[in-house]
Amino acid sequence: MKSLNGSSLVVISRFMFNFFDFCSILFTDMQISGIELVKLIKNSISGVSRTQSQSLRLPVRRPMVVAMVNSNGRPERNVGVSVDSAIKDVIAPVAVEVTNSDTKKPTAVVGGGVEDVYGEDSATEDHSITPWSVSVASGYSLLRDPHHNKGLAFTEKERDAHYLRGLLPPVVVNHDLQVKKMMHNIRQYEVPLQRYQAMMDLQEKNERLFYKLLIENVEELLPIVYTPTVGEACQKYGTIFKNPQGLYISLKDKGKVLEILKNWPQKKIQVIVVTDGERILGLGDLGCQGMGIPVGKLSLYTALGGIRPSACLPITIDVGTNNEKMLNDEFYIGLRQRRACGKEYAELMNEFMSAVKQNYGEKVLIQFEDFANHNAFDLLEKYRTTHLVFNDDIQGTASVVLAGLISALKLVGGSLADHKFLFLGAGEAGTGIAELIALEISKQTHAPLEETRKKIWLVDSKGLIVSSRLDSLQHFKKPWAHDHEPVNKFLDAVKAIKPTVLIGSSGAGQTFTKEVVEAMSSINEKPIILALSNPTSQSECTAEQAYTWSEGRAIFASGSPFPSVEYNGKVYVSGQSNNAYIFPGFGLGLIISGAIRVHDDMLLAASEALAEQVTQEHFDNGLIYPPFTNIRKISAHIAAKVAAKAYELGLASRLPQPENLVAYAESCMYSPKYRNYR
Repeated sequence: MKSLNGSSLVVISRFMFNFFDFCSILFTDMQISGIELVKLIKNSISGVSRTQSQSLRLPVRRPMVVAMVNSNGRPERNVGVSVDSAIKDVIAPVAVEVTNSDTKKPTAVVGGGVEDVYGEDSATEDHSITPWSVSVASGYSLLRDPHHNKGLAFTEKERDAHYLRGLLPPVVVNHDLQVKKMMHNIRQYEVPLQRYQAMMDLQEKNERLFYKLLIENVEELLPIVYTPTVGEACQKYGTIFKNPQGLYISLKDKGKVLEILKNWPQKKIQVIVVTDGERILGLGDLGCQGMGIPVGKLSLYTALGGIRPSACLPITIDVGTNNEKMLNDEFYIGLRQRRACGKEYAELMNEFMSAVKQNYGEKVLIQFEDFANHNAFDLLEKYRTTHLVFNDDIQGTASVVLAGLISALKLVGGSLADHKFLFLGAGEAGTGIAELIALEISKQTHAPLEETRKKIWLVDSKGLIVSSRLDSLQHFKKPWAHDHEPVNKFLDAVKAIKPTVLIGSSGAGQTFTKEVVEAMSSINEKPIILALSNPTSQSECTAEQAYTWSEGRAIFASGSPFPSVEYNGKVYVSGQSNNAYIFPGFGLGLIISGAIRVHDDMLLAASEALAEQVTQEHFDNGLIYPPFTNIRKISAHIAAKVAAKAYELGLASRLPQPENLVAYAESCMYSPKYRNYR
C-alpha cells in the first residue's frame, strides 16, 4: 500500500480519537461483537488500496482517501478512513481534504461542497453506483431512522449531541403529548383505510410512538391495524404500497432462500409470521398482497405480547395467485402467474423451513398464517415435530374460542361435556376448534377422544358431515363424520341436532339467518352463538341480529367487533372472539421458556388462563371475554401458564425455571418508552 502524505496522516490521526469513541457506542448500543468490529476496521483499512476491479467494484475512477475536519479542528462525525468505509450522510462540512492516492496531492473543497468521491454525479444512467448506507445515527439520518427517531421529543442536550440543532422546530414535547396529537390526527379520518395508512406511516417514521399509541388506545386502534381494516388493506395493498415491510420470497428465489434471510438487517429473530396469501381472512386468494397479515400480526405481537419489534419478521411466500382480478391489476406487486402447487410448492416451503432453522436456530417461532386448508394442515403436521411451529387459524382460533366457551358456562351452567356443538364451516378454523373442545372434554371427563368428538357436529358446503360421506371427505374432516341421516340444509341440521352452541367459521356472511337464530332460541333458554368469520362483512350474523332475533337471550361473540346494541331498553355489549387474545401471550410464553416444540396441552393452558381473566363484572354485562384494555396483563398470565406447561412437559430449554413466571413475563415485555441518547 502506498504511504500517505503528512497532511493526510494528521487528519486521520485526529479522526481516530473519535473513532474509538464510536467503537464504544457500537459495543454498547448496537451490540456489535468484537470479531465484527475487527472485521469492520480491517475492511476499512484494507479499502485504502482497493481499486475498481476488486470486490466492491466501486464506481470511482481512482481510489481515494477521504478525511474531514470541522471548525474546531476535530474530525467530522460522519467520516471514514477510506472510500470503502466512507459514510454517506456528511452534514454541514466546513472543510474537506481529498487526497489522490496516486499523486498524493491534497485538494481542498471549502464552503460546504464535497467532491463526488462516490462517482454518482459523474455517472450516467448506464453506469452503476454504490448505494452507500453505513452511517452513525445522527443529524438528518437520525430523524429518518424509525427505530431511534423521537421527533419533537428530542431534548435540547440530544439535539446538540446528535447534530439535530436547526433540523427541528425549537419546541420540545413529551411522549404523551405526541400520542395525544397523533390520536387527534387519526380521528380526523373518517375512512378506516385512511386511518390504517396513517398508522403504517407512523410505524415507518417513529416506531416507539407507534407502539405507545397502539398500546394505550388498543380497543380503538386494534380494528384499524388488524381485522377488519387489514382485510381491505390487503385487497388494495398494491395501490397503497409505499415501502416494503418484511421479506418477500418467491418461486424465482428457489435455491437462494437462506441468502434472502441473511439480507434481513436484524439477526436475532424470535418470531416469524409467514403466509402464502391463499386464504386471507374470508377474502380468499390475495397472493403477494397478503403481506398485510404478517405485518399486522407482528405489530400485535409487540403491542399486546411485548415481543421486541427487532425480533419479529413478517414473510410472504409468493407462489403466484389464482385471483384473476389480481393478475390483471397493473398495481399488483406479486408474481403474475397461476399459483404453484404440488412438488414445486413443497420444495420451496421445505427450503424455507430448513433455511429458517439454519439461520435463526431451533427456538425461533414460525407462525403459519392464512394458508389454504389443504396446505395449512399438511404444513402443521409435517413440521410440528421438527420445528417450533404454530398455526393461528387452526390452533389460535381454537384456543380463544375454547376460552369463551369455558367462560360462557358460568352463564348457562353445566360442563362442556353437557353441551352439544354445531359448526357451520369445516375448514382449518372449524376443525381446529372442534378438536380442542374434544381434547378439553376428554381431559375433564377422562373419556376417549373418539367418544368426546361425538358431541360435536360439523356442516360444510355439502351439508352435515355424516358417516355415509366418509369416502369423499378430506382427511381432516373424517374424525367428525358421525352416524346420522344426510342433512343438506343448515337450518334442518340445527333442528335435527338441537345444539346448545352454534359456531360459525364458514367465511360466508349472513348465514345465521333469522330462522336459524329463532330455532336456536326455541331449543335453548340462553343459546350460545359465535359468529367468528372475518372481516365484518363475512360474519355469519351481526350482534344486533343475534340479540334481536333471540329476544335478548343470546350469549353472543364475534370474530370482528360490533357496536353495542340496545334492545327493549337494555344495552348489550358483545364480546370479540379475537385471536389477538391468545397468540401474543402464547408466543411470549414459548420465548421466555425457550420452548422447542408446541404441544396441545399448551393451547389448553392458554384457554384456561384467558377464561380466568373474565370477572363477575364482565359476566354481569354479558361478556365472555375480558376487555382489551388490560391485554398486556392478560398476555402475561397466558405466557406464564404456557411457559409452566412447557417446563412441565420437558419442552423448555431456558433453565432454571423462574419462580414467578407472571412477573418474569412482564419483565421481558418490550416498552415503547423513549430511550435517552448519550
